[in-house]
Amino acid sequence: MTTFVDLTAWLAAEPADAALKDVVRTIAATCARISRVVASGALSGSLGAAGSINVQDEEQKKLDVITNDMLSDALKACGPVAGLASEEMEEVEPTGRVGGYLVTFDPLDGSSNIDVNVSVGTIFSVLPAPAGHAPVEADFLRPGRDQVAAGYAVYGPQTMLVLTLASGVNGFTLDAEGRWLLTHRAIAIKADTAEFAINMSNQRHWAEPVRRYIDGCLRGKDGPRGKNFNMRWVASMVADVHRILMRGGIFMYPWDAREPDKPGKLRLMYEANPMSLLVERAGGKAIGDGGDILDVQPTRLHQRVPVALGSANEVEAVRAEMRAG
Repeated sequence: MTTFVDLTAWLAAEPADAALKDVVRTIAATCARISRVVASGALSGSLGAAGSINVQDEEQKKLDVITNDMLSDALKACGPVAGLASEEMEEVEPTGRVGGYLVTFDPLDGSSNIDVNVSVGTIFSVLPAPAGHAPVEADFLRPGRDQVAAGYAVYGPQTMLVLTLASGVNGFTLDAEGRWLLTHRAIAIKADTAEFAINMSNQRHWAEPVRRYIDGCLRGKDGPRGKNFNMRWVASMVADVHRILMRGGIFMYPWDAREPDKPGKLRLMYEANPMSLLVERAGGKAIGDGGDILDVQPTRLHQRVPVALGSANEVEAVRAEMRAG
């Protein structure tokens, strides 16, 4: 019978400070609780719209509000956390403490799918907090390479936590007793793939480099790529990226002409940065408008960016199209 290491034992062996491990344990424990709330669905009356609009100008689901409150309350009670920011909150929230860490999170990524029982998840990022003062928004605006930890929980057929601290990417599965058990060690993304994820209904709105790249995929063996591709699209970033970490692929959410003044739809701080760190640590690549996402200097808390991430050689093919103009 296989014996699995639990998250507590795994963290004890990680070369990270005790305070950071405490933050990760707090997030993991809250995600385990969120998993139960998500799984209860209509039984708990948590499905449907909340009747409010968030700072992203999007209709909130009841579970957006519930999960945001769960994570906010847990992190405010966690001693090493000096401040937090959420996709669902307009401003940063200091905890009254100085030093330690800052946490940004998307409490329920893909929540538009929750009512139809499609996988959703929680995405988080941990940054160093300033040492000499209570954090303000400017202290959160650091490039993705400054992250000291990142990860996500995906609530699907199994609930999994995928995490990176000092290096590498590891996956934990939630068991029936509420324990996170290490089931996926040293996750690695294959450099080559024949699978892409993109919302094809927006094809007419994309910039020319993205249209050229996808057209090359669709033309299969007879096209410039010389191989046939499959398309997979869940419309939940956490589910699409999880598939890529498990078996390779490329995920794209590019700029499109419907909202030309917005550089993209996905949020740099809550989605793109943590997912890009995981993908790069697993051997993949992640780019925005041609440059690496992790090198982007944020200018505002709810900044949006275009995203292409996954198997390294496919991401480089997209980058080449962008450079060609």
